[in-house]
Amino acid sequence: MEKDIIIDLRNINIALGGQPILQDLSLYIRNKEFITLLGPSGCGKTTTLRIIAGFLQPDEGQVIFDGSDCAGVPPHKRQVNTIFQRYALFPHLNVYKNVAFGLKLAKLSKKELHDRVTEMLALVNLTGFEKRTISSLSGGQQQRVAIARALAVRPRVLLLDEPLGALDLKLRKDMQVELKNIQQQLGVTFVYVTHDQEEALSMSDTIVVMDEGVIQQIGTPKDIYDEPKNAFVADFIGESNIIDGIMLADLKVKFAGMTFTCVDKGFAKNEKVDVVIRPEDVDIVPAARGVLPGTITSATFKGVHYEYIVDVQGFKWMIQSTDAYAVDDVIGIMIDPQEMHVMKKSKYSDLIGDYSSFSDEFDELSNPEEDDDE
Repeated sequence: MEKDIIIDLRNINIALGGQPILQDLSLYIRNKEFITLLGPSGCGKTTTLRIIAGFLQPDEGQVIFDGSDCAGVPPHKRQVNTIFQRYALFPHLNVYKNVAFGLKLAKLSKKELHDRVTEMLALVNLTGFEKRTISSLSGGQQQRVAIARALAVRPRVLLLDEPLGALDLKLRKDMQVELKNIQQQLGVTFVYVTHDQEEALSMSDTIVVMDEGVIQQIGTPKDIYDEPKNAFVADFIGESNIIDGIMLADLKVKFAGMTFTCVDKGFAKNEKVDVVIRPEDVDIVPAARGVLPGTITSATFKGVHYEYIVDVQGFKWMIQSTDAYAVDDVIGIMIDPQEMHVMKKSKYSDLIGDYSSFSDEFDELSNPEEDDDE
């Protein structure tokens, strides 16, 4: 095993209530890495975190921590600590005593305990809050106390399960920056669980995208966004137009009735593929100049850009542009070869990528009484 690997999950399987939760999951985590487990509810990310922490034991597989098998090692004897969405602070203790709690159990001297608590409160910008009650703190301040308490015992690994979920948007963005700075300053390994794609992209060194208990892709934020492995990843990370295509030959792909030059190769001749094109990577031009014509069916102003739904031969594309157009405008579409990403077909193919569902979902929300009998 590589020297910088601190956690190595090997062929983990677990079922709860007869339902498979994780299926042959293997994953290694490097020392001092900020790694995020990302996926929808029920994908197995929190279960993975609980197995690392020791709260759950896998039915099969190994959890290797720093080269040693963790089988049978209880949570309090692992060099990990966990922060949950509900911070589980002690309401009857003030800020200082909350942070000091784990240090008292570790039987640190009075001076060591005081120095450590002071250091941790300074780290999370809560110097001067020592005597405050927990109930007097804002949500963001309570979260800082939880972080200080978890880090005070100097774990090798900090596990964070949706820790920003209870905060409002602005505070959540501020805490994203703060958490990343703390992680880099202390050099502690962070294993972070979220369903928020933007959060994962902005904070992580490595992202692990999961669905149905299976890892779909592991990579840097840029790799995951620019080079998704399948339609699920492409759709879950940001917005994507995912179009049926045929790989005619290396660097040649056909979709929407047209043949395009692309940068992908290594596919079989005439192999059916998924073609991913991000909304921001499509150029709108006059209809006569475009390689594909389209009709705008929806236009939404988003502040920094407009978001258009465009009908291209019956398939609805999402396109983002700073130029203003109106519904029913006929436009042309241009796509640079570098902006097309060709993927192999998967079980997620043909299920996502067409933005027709936007209007269908809106209609359902607008007429809830129609669903009473379903």
